[in-house]
Amino acid sequence: MKWCDNISLTLVIIGAINWLLVGLFSFDLVAFIFGNMTLISRIIYTLVGLCGLYLISLYGRINKEQ
Repeated sequence: MKWCDNISLTLVIIGAINWLLVGLFSFDLVAFIFGNMTLISRIIYTLVGLCGLYLISLYGRINKEQ
């Protein structure tokens, strides 16, 4: 599961950077690279969202390690 955690964390960080750019500069990096709401950009947004939901499980796993 460690590889899944690393991939998910990387995608969520990329999503967070994208939201930072949207908030500060009104610049959507995903839309700039892949087009505004194209199939590829929608897949990327979906994957980032799913990874964020998956990372909620870290709370339970962190508490078990302590």
